[in-house]
Amino acid sequence: MNSTMERLSNPFFRSIWQSGHIYLWIATVVFATSSALTRKLNLIGQDHLIDGRNPISLCNILFVGNLCALMVMISLFSKDWKWKGVKKISSRDWLSLSVIGLISGALVPALVFTALDKTSVTNVVIISRLEVPISLAFSIFILGIQINRYTFFGAIASLIGVAITAWLSPHTVAAMMSPASFGMGQGELLVGISAILLAIANLLTKIYLKTVPLGIFSVMRTGIGTIVFFIIAQILYGPHHFMDIFSPFLWGWVMIYSLVIVVIGQLCWFNAQKKSTFAELTLATAIQPMIAILMAFIILGEFPKIPQFIGGSILLVGIALSAIGTWRDKRQDTTISRFTGVKAANLLPMQSDFRGV
Repeated sequence: MNSTMERLSNPFFRSIWQSGHIYLWIATVVFATSSALTRKLNLIGQDHLIDGRNPISLCNILFVGNLCALMVMISLFSKDWKWKGVKKISSRDWLSLSVIGLISGALVPALVFTALDKTSVTNVVIISRLEVPISLAFSIFILGIQINRYTFFGAIASLIGVAITAWLSPHTVAAMMSPASFGMGQGELLVGISAILLAIANLLTKIYLKTVPLGIFSVMRTGIGTIVFFIIAQILYGPHHFMDIFSPFLWGWVMIYSLVIVVIGQLCWFNAQKKSTFAELTLATAIQPMIAILMAFIILGEFPKIPQFIGGSILLVGIALSAIGTWRDKRQDTTISRFTGVKAANLLPMQSDFRGV
């Protein structure tokens, strides 16, 4: 015990902790685990049915997880909700918050969770990266942000990798010998749509929510997402869809999920944003899909198939090129701040299929 404390008090380890690197990589690993952990909870529920129903259905995980996340966010950001700060937000910003909450808090998670039930976690992880080149295109053509050639070709490579994965993954190698077998599966299509919607939500955030405090943004997005998702599920599936919502078995597992993904992951990410450079945040965000695929293998035993190897390898090239572009462009922080009025770090929320925010 004493030797451990001595190592932690060592200037080297203390400098790592204070620099934000430890927070950054904890958040990266935690968020990368979220998709596989979500699917694992669903499988645990299948082994503990209640009258033939899975108490840890994907809808129940999303709804209860959002409720847990909302409670955490309210406790973390209560100071942002004081009347003095709330009244400064314009009606246009409240409207923008509502639209963004609808898209990123309800529609995107609902699409991703449905996709998790129809395709592998590995496919979800790779195809969700479609959001990056789309967001980049929005930034170029709408916000007027300049990028270098490495970033451009990195986005193109990422797009090709995603397209190959989405187009080939629904089929086995044997089935691909038939020309009629090529096409996109339903799960892959849902992830693609969610990536496009998320890119739109991120663009709206950059344009309209420059001065809205993080606490108000997080609570509003989670709250609206929870309410809207509940209403949509009631309309689509009927009033009995959430009949197991008060199951102690469900709440016990989702509370563990929320503690790991929402509390530990989110707090580490907030600290990392304060202490890490833009290049470090970009690198962590870029590496996250690779860690997510590894976690899917460790937790679920999902081993990437040939189309995923091909698409993932091309995606990895795109990530590497984008990272080079970020490091070469030393003025990136200044450029983004000039066009959007916010710090670059705030434009890099850690993406995952669900983390309660």
